Amino acid sequence: MNRFASFAKYTAMIIIAIISIIPIVWMITGASRPYEELFKYSNSFNIHLFVPVHPTLQNFKDVIFNERNPFLTYIGNTLFVAAIVTVLVLLINSMAAFAFAKLRFRGKAIVFALFMSAMIIPGEVTLVPNYLLMHAFGWLDSYKALIIPSMLSVFGIFLLRQFFAEIPDEILEAAKIDGATMPRTFARIVLPAAVPPMITLGLMTFLGNWDSYLWPLIVINDDKKQMIQVAIAAFSSAEGTDWSKILAASTISTVPILILFLFLQRYYIQGITASGVKG
Repeated sequence: MNRFASFAKYTAMIIIAIISIIPIVWMITGASRPYEELFKYSNSFNIHLFVPVHPTLQNFKDVIFNERNPFLTYIGNTLFVAAIVTVLVLLINSMAAFAFAKLRFRGKAIVFALFMSAMIIPGEVTLVPNYLLMHAFGWLDSYKALIIPSMLSVFGIFLLRQFFAEIPDEILEAAKIDGATMPRTFARIVLPAAVPPMITLGLMTFLGNWDSYLWPLIVINDDKKQMIQVAIAAFSSAEGTDWSKILAASTISTVPILILFLFLQRYYIQGITASGVKG
């Protein structure tokens, strides 16, 4: 029975993995096809559904060296914004989470409940107020509009608070007896112990900003400052949609995320497990 259960479990995992990877494989092979061939074999299940008949790298060349849509510039913009936001989120939200987990102050439970209530508010509800706020500050068409509203992550505070709450108070008290200040205790003891959940939050934040589309589309009008997902959508116009270039651009934009996740997936899983977040 144990062997059968193990076989059934691994079989189910393999099937789920295959189903999950099929769209990625089709995207990569579709990016390597001429436009005329892209949908030619989509209605029949055969080897040419995934293997190009006339493979080509022209789509990648057209995307990378496109003078109208400088794709490498968009990648640089997105990398800059996503990296800055990730660093700020880790810094600010880790301090807030530590305060909610270990510090004592009046109204802590009420403030934390208000923070958690923000998680149930859809982002579309705050879209117009945030836009008006950016307009009032004069931050439209600048990186400030992309970075500053994204610095606070309610889920990030919740995630890190769950981990910080498990740190024994005796360790913090011992550091205090040894003369360590609270900032030093946080930097030297708490943060080094929180590497897995910090990497988990960092990956989530970076991925969220890398894939951001609606907010950059609204607040950024200068093409030289635009983000990568908006640039990919630019290949679709009133004249038609060049799906081959869209697939090539999507493939290029996926590579950094896959590489990042492959190197950090162990810490990502540890962070989710250690913080007690399920679902």
